[in-house]
Amino acid sequence: MTCPTAARHQDRVDTNLRVCAHREGSAFHSAAFAGLAQRAEARAAWAIARPCLHELFSILTHPRIYNPPTPVTCALAQIAAWLESPTLVLLTEGDRHWTTLRALVSKSRIARPAIHDARIAALCLQHGVSELCSADRDFGRFSALRVVHPMPTR
Repeated sequence: MTCPTAARHQDRVDTNLRVCAHREGSAFHSAAFAGLAQRAEARAAWAIARPCLHELFSILTHPRIYNPPTPVTCALAQIAAWLESPTLVLLTEGDRHWTTLRALVSKSRIARPAIHDARIAALCLQHGVSELCSADRDFGRFSALRVVHPMPTR
């Protein structure tokens, strides 16, 4: 299944922004929450890579990351709320995914866990997403994708 053309040239929100928007104790909660609310309520298409939904759930509910972790029911409800945005497009792997991913991996010479970032970058590029909102500096290694830090720096 491929992404509708409406997502082309729109931004994609990375997991770290959604974690900060959900976790009220985050130093960036207000900025992240406002940024997500703005996207979810706007008329322009915005996107989330489907694998990032799983990653978000894993992070929010992990007791070694958060004490206390987000309860499962709350994490599921938060994801469901974002999925209700009428302008949200979920980015999924299509026929060209492996070709795009392979090119990114070869060019950036990544290995091991960094493959997840390459997978997300490949999904963005495959669907014509030109901007990734992320606080993760590791995405900078993918020069074909513009990365914008969405939260104020300390």
